[in-house]
Amino acid sequence: FVCKKFLKKDGRQVRRAARNEILILKMVNHPNILQLIDTFETRKEFYIIQELATGGDVFDWILEQGSYTERDASGVVRQVLEALAYLHGLRIVHRNIKLENLMYYTQNSHSKVMLRDFYLSRFESGALTEPCGTPEYLAPEVVARQRYGRPIDCWAVGVIMFILLSGNPPFYDEQEEEGGDDGNSNRTIFRKILAGDYSFDPLYWGDISPAAKKLVMRLMEIDQDQRITAQEALGHVWISGNMAAEKNLREGVCAQIQKNFAKAKWQKAIRVTTFMQRLRVPEPGSRLPVTPRSAMSVTHQVTVEAEGGDRVEMGDQVGVDSQQEASKD
Repeated sequence: FVCKKFLKKDGRQVRRAARNEILILKMVNHPNILQLIDTFETRKEFYIIQELATGGDVFDWILEQGSYTERDASGVVRQVLEALAYLHGLRIVHRNIKLENLMYYTQNSHSKVMLRDFYLSRFESGALTEPCGTPEYLAPEVVARQRYGRPIDCWAVGVIMFILLSGNPPFYDEQEEEGGDDGNSNRTIFRKILAGDYSFDPLYWGDISPAAKKLVMRLMEIDQDQRITAQEALGHVWISGNMAAEKNLREGVCAQIQKNFAKAKWQKAIRVTTFMQRLRVPEPGSRLPVTPRSAMSVTHQVTVEAEGGDRVEMGDQVGVDSQQEASKD
C-alpha cells in the first residue's frame, strides 16, 4: 500500500483539500483508478492509504520496450479516457491529468494503467475558476481564468497523446534550453496555450496516422464547449477502431523523451494560483479568444512582469509539498 499524509498545521486550505480528496476517493471505484484502502485522522494529521502501483510510470515503460507503436499509445490513452469518462459521469474534475500521474499497476507487460493523485480534484457543482495544475498541461480556459470544468481534463489527455506519439510537448519555450528562468518560460508556454500554437512537425509526425492527429486536435480544441468529451473520444476510430498504426516508433519517441523530459523541471509544477494572481491576467469569466490573432492580445497581459517584482514560487504542484508519501508493505 501507499500512505499519503497531510499536516493540519499547513493551513485550512490543506485541511479542506485532504477532506475533499478523502470524500472523492470514497466515492470512486474503477479498474483504472488506484483504490482507497483506508483513511484515518489524528490530532495533527490526515492519512490516506491506497493501493500501491508497482509497475513504474509510462515514460519508463516506453523506454524499456523493444517495440512501441501507435497501438500501444492508443491503449494508454483509452484507459485514461475510460477513467475520466467514469469520473466525469460523477461530475468530478481531476484537474491534474499528466503523464506523471499515470502508473502501471504491476510490472507485467500487459498491466493496466492507473490514474492517481486526486489532491486537486473537485466536484463540478458550480463554476470553477481557481487556476491550478501543471503549466504544460493547462487548458486555455484555465490560463485565461475563465470558468472551467470537465473539458480541462480532456485537453490534458490531448497533451499526453501528443507526447506519447512524438516524445515532444506541444507547448514549450524555445529559449528554455539556453538557461532562461522558469517564470519567463511559463509565460511563453501560457501565451502559446492561449493561441493554440502547436504543430505536427513532419520530422516527428511523418509516420503518425491522420486519425491520431485528428483526435489530438479534437482534444486540444481551444473552445471548451466544442472540445470532444472523454466518452466521445472513446468512440473515436483511433481508440475503438483499427486506425492506430503498427509502425515501430520507439527509436524516435524515446530519443525525444530522453531529450525533453530528463530535466527536473518536468517533475515539478509551478504554483499556478500564486503565479497567476500576481500577473495581470484576464479576469475570471472574461471571454477567451478563439483565434491566434486575438489570443495574442490577451496573452500580452499574461506575459508582463510579475507585479512588484515578485519571484515565481516553485513547488511539486499546487499545495502538494504539504503532503508526504511513504510506501509500506
